[in-house]
Amino acid sequence: MHGDLGEILTLWSTIPFAGMLLSIALFPLFAPKFWHHHFGKTSAFWSLVAVVPFTLLYKGQAVHEFLHIVLADYVPFVILLSALYTVSGNILLRGTLVGTPVLNTGIIIIGTVLASWMGTTGAAMLLIRPFLRANSHRKNRTFMVVFFIFLVANIGGSLTPLGDPPLFLGFLRGVPFFWTFELLHQMVVAVVILLVIYFFMDLYFYRKEGIKTVSDSSEKERLRIDGLHNLIFLAGIVVAVLMSGVMHWGEISIIGVHRATADVVRDGVLILLAVLSMLTTRKEIREDNEFTWFPIQEVAILFIGIFLTMMPCLKILQAGEKGALAFLIEAVREPYHYFWITGILSSFLDNAPTYLTFLSSLLGKYHPGVEAREAVALLIKEYSIYLKAVSAGAVFFGANTYIGNAPNFMVRSIAEETGTPMPSFFGYMLKYSIPILVPVFIIVTAVFYL
Repeated sequence: MHGDLGEILTLWSTIPFAGMLLSIALFPLFAPKFWHHHFGKTSAFWSLVAVVPFTLLYKGQAVHEFLHIVLADYVPFVILLSALYTVSGNILLRGTLVGTPVLNTGIIIIGTVLASWMGTTGAAMLLIRPFLRANSHRKNRTFMVVFFIFLVANIGGSLTPLGDPPLFLGFLRGVPFFWTFELLHQMVVAVVILLVIYFFMDLYFYRKEGIKTVSDSSEKERLRIDGLHNLIFLAGIVVAVLMSGVMHWGEISIIGVHRATADVVRDGVLILLAVLSMLTTRKEIREDNEFTWFPIQEVAILFIGIFLTMMPCLKILQAGEKGALAFLIEAVREPYHYFWITGILSSFLDNAPTYLTFLSSLLGKYHPGVEAREAVALLIKEYSIYLKAVSAGAVFFGANTYIGNAPNFMVRSIAEETGTPMPSFFGYMLKYSIPILVPVFIIVTAVFYL
């Protein structure tokens, strides 16, 4: 029997995760045909590189950790994304929408507002297809999808625990439901700056392309929604997620992994809602919506590799000052430190456990030995700036990479399916997130965390 894995593991144990990330980044760029046909095999390869040696070395402990990350994290993650993807794909906005800078900015604003109430995945999946159809006549669409990812799939989810998984985990640990509205000012600053940049970029390309708006009313089709009843299923998903956070029905053990009964019930309800959505929606709606299963299949296949190879990284982080990243944990002192380190790690790791790691670090630093919920209440009362920094970092920085937040991958995949070219993993970072998002985050830091 070994000690805590996080205290034992060295930084070498993160090599499979680095290999997984580099595969996602480099193969689509240098070997696109190979990647398209074999990304599943690549994910399986790196998963085995992580699982087999760890299992041989740490035996039962390793098996338990891998089972835990699959059953407690990956499976609920895929079920929630699949339910949102399925239900939103059965909602079709018909009618003439012409992608002008004003209309496009309006759609992104609507999505940004919705993201905090139906989740970044729900809002992104609901609006990405109408957004792409409205701009099918435009030549330059890539930047539009990127800003959609920035705002709808990430930053828009800042205001409630329903918006993004890390905030939901904070809610489960005693952060009041409406406390996250404390992030409103940070969110508004980031959103306004990005919307202004987006609008003027869109206006520049709109004029450059010489677009002529459909002006003849006879050519326009009135707006209407098919599959409207699926909004009930979307609401059901939101209620099921919220229910799992407030109901306490004990725990059940699945292959030695303890899960809250309410979480298992939630997963069952989500599957049921997705099935009902499919059974009650006409096939023609999905066909007209250009609905396919590939985007969610790609996410499921790639993220099993990401989750499995990520396990050593998360264990090391969770070990705090006793782990191989102790130098990093000890260097985090000021609010802006928490904002940036939580954010940078959330760009490449799952932002939910990253959030929990630094929340736990704060509780241990300022209120050691105090019961968790009481400690959270004291932290909010006395040092709320630190919790704001961790919360905003976990949500905002998810926009930095395709793997920073799950809807990023699905939005990219849907865009590519409909003929919109998307940048590579590094291209996305070098052309968009680093030159656009990083300066915005620097401004947020200067205004709120210095």
